[in-house]
Amino acid sequence: MTDVGARSIPPQASGAASAVVFGALASTTMLGIYFGALAALSGWSYTVSEFARFWPYILALALGFGLQIGLYVYLRQQVAHHHSGGKMVAASGTTSTAAMLSCCAHYLANVLPVIGAAGLVTLVAQYQVQLFWVGLAFNAIGIAYIGSKAIAAGRHG
Repeated sequence: MTDVGARSIPPQASGAASAVVFGALASTTMLGIYFGALAALSGWSYTVSEFARFWPYILALALGFGLQIGLYVYLRQQVAHHHSGGKMVAASGTTSTAAMLSCCAHYLANVLPVIGAAGLVTLVAQYQVQLFWVGLAFNAIGIAYIGSKAIAAGRHG
């Protein structure tokens, strides 16, 4: 238990609170990187117009990323609180690696125009909405995967 004033907070509650904070910070950081990179490359007016055009996708990707980071933080805290060895410790390394790979791999599509050639930029621009959907699909897969691991870890606690 963690003491806060006259009351105690169970470790799960404080772990959930820090997971929410990290998730919100990750979403905000992702949006900051999006706005900063796009504004630096194409100017502020273009950035605003692109965001106005694609805001549902951009917000969904950023919120999904934040949710995955929050779930990841929660899972890591659950594993750290239970030094029972066995399945939990063995699963933590695999879960962490797989979750972060599934969590972040789809963001490569958003960075390709920055590092690619003109032909790649044209290709990405032509299929921008489809790439958003691919990113959202990977986001959902990452959330489902790490969410199931976090639920399982919570049951062992």
